[in-house]
Amino acid sequence: MGKILDGKQLAQKLNSELKANIDISFEKTGIRPKLGVILVGEDPSSIVYIKIKQKICEDVGIESELTKLNNNTTRESLIKEIEKFNDDSTIHGILLQLPLPKHLEDRTSEFIELISPLKDVDGLHPINKGHLFDYYEDFVPCTPKGIIKLLEYNEIKIKGKDVVIINRSNLVGKPLIFMFLKRNATVTVCHTSTENVESHMKRADLLVVAVGHPNFVTKEKIKEGVVIIDVGTNRVDGKLCGDVDFDGVFDKCSRISPSPGGVGPLTVAYLMQNTFLAYKKQLKIE
Repeated sequence: MGKILDGKQLAQKLNSELKANIDISFEKTGIRPKLGVILVGEDPSSIVYIKIKQKICEDVGIESELTKLNNNTTRESLIKEIEKFNDDSTIHGILLQLPLPKHLEDRTSEFIELISPLKDVDGLHPINKGHLFDYYEDFVPCTPKGIIKLLEYNEIKIKGKDVVIINRSNLVGKPLIFMFLKRNATVTVCHTSTENVESHMKRADLLVVAVGHPNFVTKEKIKEGVVIIDVGTNRVDGKLCGDVDFDGVFDKCSRISPSPGGVGPLTVAYLMQNTFLAYKKQLKIE
């Protein structure tokens, strides 16, 4: 296998297999999975992400319904839209696009908690986070699912390895802790208050980085043979790049995921997988 961990190619494989499974389920039930998406405001990145997600939904045979709310939407109006999707039996998954506008952002946890756990395709509801605490990985955030799949598909050993995660968010770092522990890795989590981060990076067998800083990881900060998963997304001189100095570390690491083209496509692929899972659970399909 090559040194580059190609998430785009793997995502295409997963989407192709999913489409076949969805077609089989549709033949049996006459019902297609359906994703309900709620967008609040006009954040340019969110609009782009939603268009990508809707395109992949169409490709794999998942229906989607988008509710767009203006930037001044009230708490009560957003709650009403979430409850509408909860009560709609034709909607199997609910995606609340984040981040929310500033006046609602502090209530993000409240809105997520209102989403039915069985329709929580982002894996952020407290019940689903609690399941992950017991290593139950049904509705898990899509990026961590993609990272684990990328490693396992490429037959990268996790058991016993020293894993360093530089991120402690609900979408990446926290879920990965339990997913790596389930696979018997030794896990260190670094964050903005970690002293001497470089000492932790230097001993990592497997390094996952999502800090939002271009060239945060350079060859001087890693050991020979490390596996690097770059989750960063930055724009420099009009071009997208990750958190890793890709060219600089390439000869020193054993495997590396690029950004873009590594974890990103898998995040969307697992949103589709989670939507299909929600559909199967609600229709009681084995």
